[in-house]
Amino acid sequence: PKPAAVVAHMCPIYAVLAAPLARPLGVRVLLWYTHWSVSRTLRAAERVSQVVLSVDRRTFPLPSEKVRPIGHGIDLAEFSCSADGTPREGLRAVALGRYSAAKGLDVVLRGFRLALDDGLDARLEVYGPALNADERTHRAELEGLVRELELERRVKLGHAVLRAEVPGVLARADVLVNNMRAGATDKVVYEASASCVPVIASNPAFDTLLDPEFRFEREDARDLADRLLALGGLPPEERRRLGETLRGRVEASHSVESWADAVVAAASSPL
Repeated sequence: PKPAAVVAHMCPIYAVLAAPLARPLGVRVLLWYTHWSVSRTLRAAERVSQVVLSVDRRTFPLPSEKVRPIGHGIDLAEFSCSADGTPREGLRAVALGRYSAAKGLDVVLRGFRLALDDGLDARLEVYGPALNADERTHRAELEGLVRELELERRVKLGHAVLRAEVPGVLARADVLVNNMRAGATDKVVYEASASCVPVIASNPAFDTLLDPEFRFEREDARDLADRLLALGGLPPEERRRLGETLRGRVEASHSVESWADAVVAAASSPL
């Protein structure tokens, strides 16, 4: 039997190439896309696709009646709520992702400095690759900012970790800090949530995952510092409860199973 649909996943050109072959045969063309970047190919893909799937209406960069928000697809089997059991003092914060200016790590460092100045006992570890010249330059700028803010003993700018190491990094964390620019939702936020790790993030599209007290204005280091101070003031068992709530939300709306069900529904439901 012929397939129900062709799914172009984050590569709009596949939708453009598939549409002239698939649509005359009654095979739907579905585009999955979640990013702020707009190109001529994306515009063409939106026109020829019958359904556009994204995490949220705000994570598809073009106005379109075809957009269906279906959440992300996190494999909950990869992540668990078990901490690693290592005794530690203070709050351990972590940030994961490329050393790109889009990640807003300069604001994270400034907010972290303000929180320390206000009495928070904390450490921050950043892990991610620098994949091109711009990212290597930005990493060097961040290293300079660490020195300027006198954070050498509190902040570690690490290198990339293997995919298999991410659950372990999250298991050792008390909070994930994410300052990704709006237009896309970092998958690591959902992965941290699936690991029962509280998250503080700036992206407005996380308003269905994170309560207001765990969101901050992207360019406002003071706002981030206040969120960190509030979280640091909670007892570990309360942070654990918050993390368990987040895992429940990921399981309900951002799991591999819920994502796959939504794709199947888009391939078969009336347009």
